[in-house]
Amino acid sequence: MTSVKEQEAIRKLMVFLQEWDSAHKVARSHMLNNFIKSNDGKTEPELELEFAQGASLFLARLTAWLRMTYTYSTCLNQLLKSIGIFLSAASGRRYLIEFLEIGGVLILLEILGLNHLKEEDKRECVKLLQLVANSGRKYKEFICESYGVRSLANFLATSNSAEAQEDVQVLLDSLGRGNPKYQNQVYKGLVAVLPCASPRAQQLALQTLVVMQDLLGEAPAIPVEPVLGALCSVHLDVQYEAIQLLKALMACQVRPALLKGLVALLTPPGEKAFTSCDETAKEPATLCPREPMLVYIQQAAAAKAIGVLAKESAEVAEELIQLKVVHGLMVAVGNLDHAASQRHASISLEYFVRTFPFVEECAKAALGHTLFQRFMDSPETWYTKMDPVQAEELASNIVDIPRDMARMQSAEG
Repeated sequence: MTSVKEQEAIRKLMVFLQEWDSAHKVARSHMLNNFIKSNDGKTEPELELEFAQGASLFLARLTAWLRMTYTYSTCLNQLLKSIGIFLSAASGRRYLIEFLEIGGVLILLEILGLNHLKEEDKRECVKLLQLVANSGRKYKEFICESYGVRSLANFLATSNSAEAQEDVQVLLDSLGRGNPKYQNQVYKGLVAVLPCASPRAQQLALQTLVVMQDLLGEAPAIPVEPVLGALCSVHLDVQYEAIQLLKALMACQVRPALLKGLVALLTPPGEKAFTSCDETAKEPATLCPREPMLVYIQQAAAAKAIGVLAKESAEVAEELIQLKVVHGLMVAVGNLDHAASQRHASISLEYFVRTFPFVEECAKAALGHTLFQRFMDSPETWYTKMDPVQAEELASNIVDIPRDMARMQSAEG
């Protein structure tokens, strides 16, 4: 037999549920606001006490209404916050299971892909997915099995909300930890974000990749173009994170391809590559005037990255020399159209000259005594006094250090 008090609590619950079932949008919105205000932060026992051991009956109604209305944005933010109260409740694992059983994760992921919905609603979805992921490895796997990584990566790349992007980064980072079955999938999903148009998304993806790299040890097979492509960003914080990732990848099998790609960026296509806009586009102004500039930004960043990587490892420096990096750096120093390329290439070239005697001999022969002396005296500024003839000589240099010479010189040193 139930006590009078228990009977009264059950009666109140039934009245509340009947009121919900018969209510229209405005009334339900009011009920949700009251629920959020009264129950935020409550534990599972507290919620059960509030609902006379029938809290799951209200959660079922919330999730059913979500399934029916999420495409129309009907009280969506309040609905998601209300469901979040159940999923975040301490000792409330059964609420999570009930939510998953009705396809809750799939609904959340689908919401992320609906362009007409608000960013703040999508951010609430990400928070709920984080609650799911925080519940353990099998829940992380469930999100990944539901094509969650692809949905989250797409949202990260296209979101206009910095706060939402940061929430996605936290979730992807979580999915990449303690989830060995899908770590590579998360890694590749982050790499897929790199070519996007959002600098903030690029920066967050690169930061997460660096962290994951430490966890994985060996990187999964990925194309090098997206990683090197991040170097053409006009945002220095993106360039910085790209270089940090390059440093982390030097211990992986992808190293030779990355080094070869970096050296290739030092010698961008000639002017002819940018003079055929009229032939390739109906509107000549479309992107064409900016294209050389982006190539030069990438050239400067590559020159900077090469210096950083060479100073980190003598072995990497030797490999770069064998890939004709000295020739490429001289080409970049001769680029009068982009001072940053000249500066970073000059600083990196100085390291190779001072470290490898044979490089010093080749540089001296290519520059001539006077210009070489100016270079050694002030590598950060000497190029500012370079005339067009000298720049052309550098840009068209034919320095070619024989293979293994760097290794021999280094061994002698």
